[in-house]
Amino acid sequence: MKLSDRKKKILQLVVDDYINTAQPVSSKSITEKYLTDISSATVRSELAQLEELGYLSQPHTSSGRVPSVEAYKVYVSQLMEKGKLTNKELGFIKNSFAEHTDNLETVVQNAVKVISELTEYTSVGYASPSESDTIVKIDLFRLKPNQALLLILTENTLIKDKYIDIPDNMTDKQITEARNMLSQMLTGKDFAQIIKLEQTVSEEFKGYREIFESVMNAIEEYINNVKPEVIMEGESNIMKHPEYSDTEKMKNFLSVVSSREKIASLLADNSDNIEINIKIGGEENGEMPLDCSMVTATYSASGVKLGTYGVIGPVRMDYQKVVSVLEGVGKILEDVLKNKK
Repeated sequence: MKLSDRKKKILQLVVDDYINTAQPVSSKSITEKYLTDISSATVRSELAQLEELGYLSQPHTSSGRVPSVEAYKVYVSQLMEKGKLTNKELGFIKNSFAEHTDNLETVVQNAVKVISELTEYTSVGYASPSESDTIVKIDLFRLKPNQALLLILTENTLIKDKYIDIPDNMTDKQITEARNMLSQMLTGKDFAQIIKLEQTVSEEFKGYREIFESVMNAIEEYINNVKPEVIMEGESNIMKHPEYSDTEKMKNFLSVVSSREKIASLLADNSDNIEINIKIGGEENGEMPLDCSMVTATYSASGVKLGTYGVIGPVRMDYQKVVSVLEGVGKILEDVLKNKK
């Protein structure tokens, strides 16, 4: 059944009021606070119909209504008004990214911390490895007669503890020559460009082909197998929300935040073209408990995917606030990174 404009308005008011108060919403409170030109009886009738349609429930016969998961889904997709951050909040975000934006891990940590502080929910995130990541330094150190340690520093990360095989009879001078050659060939190039070199490397380097192939294998292994580290902030924020005085709901929440693998899976569901992704009450893959929601955003700068950040909290989440914070962080972060290039 298609909702009338009045039903949509009343449903929006119920969701907004319940998010703000955590108390069941009555027809009397709606007419007194919002719809003073409509009778309480009319609003009561509309509430009853919305309940029949599955958008509201009534905890007790004498109490007001509370939104269902379906109500929140309609709310975020059709009814929610766009929020706006204050100048103070925007300034706080800008100051948080004023320094230390050369290291992607630090950027992610700052973003997650800012999101948690501004939303007062538990925030999560991870940095995304990218083929567009550019090498800024490469080094090679002998460890054993036939083994060397490879270190690759990129704009966003350090690939470390990569041990590669080298010929037994390779001299220190030859290792230095190989290191210089690799540095000349690879520094300033991104991973996607480097992968293509494997097919076109000049014959003049064939004396070091074994080392070159080991380096290529290390880079390919990094791109294909690296698992982004999940970063989390504000786990204790959940105690600020009254629904988590319920032991079962607290247990459900902890089942998510205590599993980095589960968080990573939920974050990885985002595709590159999704700016804001909202999962409400266990929808889709079922990894989210019925009484939890997750709002995430995937951020890019200059065409490079940086990572995915967001919040996890109760279904009675202030989606308007959360979305405005995620959008604000994404916009300011992209501007800061562009200005540093």
